[in-house]
Amino acid sequence: MSTAPVAFITGASRGIGAASAVALARAGYDVAISARSLEEGERHEHGNRAGAEDDRPLPGSLATTAKAVRACGRRALPVRLDLLELASLTAAVDSVEREWGAIDLLVNNGIYQGPGVMDRVLDLRLEDAEKTWRGNVLAPIQLIQRVLPAMVERGHGTLINLVSASGFGDPPAPTGEGGWGFAYSSSKAAITRLVGILAVEHPAPGLRFFNLEPGFIVTELVKRTGLGDELKGRYAGAPPEVPAAVIAWLATTDAAGEWHGKTVSAQRLCAELALLPGWPPPRDANEGS
Repeated sequence: MSTAPVAFITGASRGIGAASAVALARAGYDVAISARSLEEGERHEHGNRAGAEDDRPLPGSLATTAKAVRACGRRALPVRLDLLELASLTAAVDSVEREWGAIDLLVNNGIYQGPGVMDRVLDLRLEDAEKTWRGNVLAPIQLIQRVLPAMVERGHGTLINLVSASGFGDPPAPTGEGGWGFAYSSSKAAITRLVGILAVEHPAPGLRFFNLEPGFIVTELVKRTGLGDELKGRYAGAPPEVPAAVIAWLATTDAAGEWHGKTVSAQRLCAELALLPGWPPPRDANEGS
């Protein structure tokens, strides 16, 4: 029987979630991974505007992530989870605890992917705004309510919520021109408030709660939806391995305690601590000349 700590990650079929699963496996965690896509080629809605629905398969799946985790010598447990199906959240946690026991680290990475995310206010359908909030706010809360009591009882455990700079301020332009939509940014503003409150409500020294702001990350979804082209020139972008390296550092390093109850800028901290070899890449000597 494995004695390794157990991490549970949502949205782990691709992007930051998949990279984090690998980073945590390399750091010694057994990793339970959850998402909608169990196998490559599955079709799930991910278009980000009303009238522009898109369910073409994206690269990535839990099966692929699990293979990468096992290649690191750790156990992987793929579990189907849909953030809009609240019953699936409880079922997913039940499955992990039944198979492996207590969860030591919860990474709320998954987000709602669908119409409304990048719609302007006058185009925003209320049902899409509701889905965005259900997936980005209510689902993480439900997972925390399910996982945290056991952490409190044991006196140790870590929670990391992925947040967004869009929840901190106004966009530089409307959506479609380099900015972001209200539904998404407001949901991220809401979830940002959670870890500070948890830190006050549960002050035991063995419990740690973090927000992680990844910055602009070039994922499979960003490429497919065209966000990369919209934001080109405004944000440099970074690979998913950057926030993944910071997640592993927060989960395994005593020094991370200074960030308890606070928001961590993944790209800044990764660069300052040189957590990912080769990143950031060296600047061209002729750049700006």
